[in-house]
Amino acid sequence: MGVPKRRVSHARQGDRRSHLALGAPQLEECPHCHAVKQSHHACPECGWYGGREAVRVRQAKPADTGRP
Repeated sequence: MGVPKRRVSHARQGDRRSHLALGAPQLEECPHCHAVKQSHHACPECGWYGGREAVRVRQAKPADTGRP
């Protein structure tokens, strides 16, 4: 089996891992509601994907102030 003769420097280690950095997600416009959404995902605003409603989105309830 091959055994490393010397320790790998931080620079060489970083060069090897340079492609592992995370990037920003790819965003596009929803064709139904025109909100910004992630590619190949259902729209979080309207729930549509592929020309049909894929996910039913819950409506936010009004905040209860505790007053009668």
